[in-house]
Amino acid sequence: MRILAIGIGAETQDILLFDTRAPVESSVKMVMPSATEIAARRIRRATQERRPVLLTGVTMGSGPCHWALAAHLAQDLRAFATERAARTFDDDLTVVRAMGVTVVSEDEAASLRGVERIEMRDLDLVAIRSALAAFEAPTQFDGLAIGCLDHGSPPPGVSDRMFRFEHMRRMVRKGSDLHAFALLADEVPEYLTRARSMLACRDADVPTVFVDSGVAAALGALWDPRVREHDEQLILHLGNMHALALHTSGTRIHGLFEHHTDILSGPEIESLAERFLQGELTHEEVFAHHGHGVYYTDNVTTREAFVAVTGPQRGKLRGSRLKPYVATPLGDTMISGCLGLLDAFAARFPNAREEIEAALSTAC
Repeated sequence: MRILAIGIGAETQDILLFDTRAPVESSVKMVMPSATEIAARRIRRATQERRPVLLTGVTMGSGPCHWALAAHLAQDLRAFATERAARTFDDDLTVVRAMGVTVVSEDEAASLRGVERIEMRDLDLVAIRSALAAFEAPTQFDGLAIGCLDHGSPPPGVSDRMFRFEHMRRMVRKGSDLHAFALLADEVPEYLTRARSMLACRDADVPTVFVDSGVAAALGALWDPRVREHDEQLILHLGNMHALALHTSGTRIHGLFEHHTDILSGPEIESLAERFLQGELTHEEVFAHHGHGVYYTDNVTTREAFVAVTGPQRGKLRGSRLKPYVATPLGDTMISGCLGLLDAFAARFPNAREEIEAALSTAC
């Protein structure tokens, strides 16, 4: 059985082609620029060449491409976008138009000339298959596991941070377990527009699971024997833009908080984590500090949880008094998210569970 696992972040997309019939160490692994970073590079090139841009495709993650587009418009250069692509920058198209973007129909987009055409999509299986084929790796797979962070599409006047965190609370209330975040394609809510756009780009006949990227990293960290052997964990996923902390007993969730990594210093992360474990960190405090929020599922507090850290910004805790352990499941910290996606796939497709878990266990 082959499963393609893709974890999409702000700057990279981590790709693992997992084959249960071969040693896990032989799996094809790629850490490539994320789709939003690729789009940002293309926009910046158009800016340098003083060319207008036309953004087509679907709604995707913003971040780098949003910043690149703002810089492009600041140079008095034109930008056009179809409605679906424009929602990358804000679900409210009046906000996108206020940025200076001209929103056009698909027919109008097709008739534009003299523009740099940039297709927006987080999931590009054509590009991934091309890279695999270049190295004579298989390009077909039996399952797909994908993850990203999706703020969702909030109603007018509702904070996207608040809307995002309400979604997180809703998922936890389903069962207070990390696997509650593992969603089949038809279970992904309509308001998760980024996730649904990714799913629309997949092979429709391939079994698929979607997981929030921070949760996927936590599930992957638990495949590290050092993390798994403890009764309680504090798993800190420090992505390039977002930080997710999960207090767990295995996959059981006691609480979580989410913030923005880029505005937190190492000492601030330490303080938040310590107060969170003691049940002293409040939702209002984190939200007022431009984070997403805090949610406790029970009254379990501790000073003894084993602290594990994942993510590209884990260096912020180098030398920390938390004494964090860098989770390296299967010896590779960069594929924590991909392994978590495989774990989630196994949880939602019982017929595949035994084969997947047996293949992973041989390497642990």
